[in-house]
Amino acid sequence: MDMKTRGTLEMVAAMVISGTVGWLVVGSGQAPWIVVFWRCVFGALAMLLACAALGLLRGLRLSGRQLALIALGGCALMLNWMLLFSAYSQASIAVATVVYHTQPFMLVGLGALLFGERLTLGKFGWLALAFAGMLFIVCARPDSGRGEGNYLVGILLALGAAFFYAIAAATTKQLREVPAPLIVLIQMLVGLLLSAPFALGARAVPAGEAWIYLMTIGVIHTGLMSTLLYGAIQRLSTVLVGALSFIYPLMAVLVDWLAFDHRLDGLQILGGVAILLAAAGLNLGWSLRLNGVRRHDATWD
Repeated sequence: MDMKTRGTLEMVAAMVISGTVGWLVVGSGQAPWIVVFWRCVFGALAMLLACAALGLLRGLRLSGRQLALIALGGCALMLNWMLLFSAYSQASIAVATVVYHTQPFMLVGLGALLFGERLTLGKFGWLALAFAGMLFIVCARPDSGRGEGNYLVGILLALGAAFFYAIAAATTKQLREVPAPLIVLIQMLVGLLLSAPFALGARAVPAGEAWIYLMTIGVIHTGLMSTLLYGAIQRLSTVLVGALSFIYPLMAVLVDWLAFDHRLDGLQILGGVAILLAAAGLNLGWSLRLNGVRRHDATWD
């Protein structure tokens, strides 16, 4: 299996898993910092076992630059989770997740600024179409049962989460030589240090079914998903990562509908079709022209 195919499969799996995290966060009934803390606890345990089994802890040597990049990414990741989980309570999971997925555009921008990756007019056109699709979904504004002020706060929180995700992804792009499970393990330890004062200071101890939700978030949505995601980021171009990231909001919209009966309306369906078309255009290397869409061989930076 070549690098691009493997990375694509890893990215798709990671996005499908990510699309269910909102359901588990809401179902746990815990405050955002509590969820982040226990996500790091269970995620660190899962990744410690994985790294030990893969032999990644033997003769471990990381440069100061590598440790600094991993730590920076870990800080950004924790803030990303905190803001996104907070957005769920202000707007619906679907709306928060879709707005959060302005992050591919931020990531593409960082790729162009920091890594010199080319953004052709055709690629920009597909990203613009995807953005228009997200606007359709946001404008539909499914009833979250909350007031206008809370809804706008949720939008801002999701945008903040998108920014910090782009930073975390950009730092990971510079760590191609470091195994993805090891990156996740160190970032979980950084997250423990950051979230422990807030979580322990709250003096709120999860009980009953909340532990099942938190363990699932830690092991599956952190350990497994992050390993898949970082492996994909290291193997794929920034533009392709951005294209496949649109699977996440579509999955979240579907889960929000099935779990919480937030039904899709016409604008949401139209937005979803636009996003899927844009993702296919980028992934398959289609070229936009005034007289239609022409297929050509994709060349990824």
